[in-house]
Amino acid sequence: MEYAITKAEINEKPLIEYKGSYSLIHTEEALAEALPEIAKERILGFDTETRPAFRKGESYLPSLLQLGGAQHVWMFQLQRLPELGALFEILATQSIVKAGVAIARDVVELRELKDFEPAGFQDVGKMAEKLRFKNTGLRPLAALLLDGRISKGAQVSNWATKELSEKQIIYAATDAWVSRELYLSLDDLRRKRS
Repeated sequence: MEYAITKAEINEKPLIEYKGSYSLIHTEEALAEALPEIAKERILGFDTETRPAFRKGESYLPSLLQLGGAQHVWMFQLQRLPELGALFEILATQSIVKAGVAIARDVVELRELKDFEPAGFQDVGKMAEKLRFKNTGLRPLAALLLDGRISKGAQVSNWATKELSEKQIIYAATDAWVSRELYLSLDDLRRKRS
């Protein structure tokens, strides 16, 4: 069986967004408080947001790192956190799955901020490909597996700003939450097939 969906079919799905608890972290104290909680998670949805570049040759490093747990989403404003070592240790922990779509570039860019040895990363798109999904992006997978449509309205906004809007926060939290949900759905599908 092959799974496929058109843009028109995606647009017919009801809008889904993260409605749970979250933390927007931009101080050392908040980071120190969050890390023990994150370390208890076995599966994290993973994503980053980067300030868009509109000129040729212009590029930016990630401004926001999102990690979605079972009951909570943590969002880290990377430019406002002077010390990233303890946070990036989570990204180097093999026993915690970090699941997201098309994450290779995100990891490379995060390593430019602070080098670490990535471990435990799972590309949800590649998992879907192995299970014969034709469309492996976040939106089509959310439509196929979660029966919903995620908004991309805040995607091209300034993620480097000090104060994120509510629209940006919901967008960013939704991406991390959906990534985790997709991983769980695909892992379940893989198990049923093997």
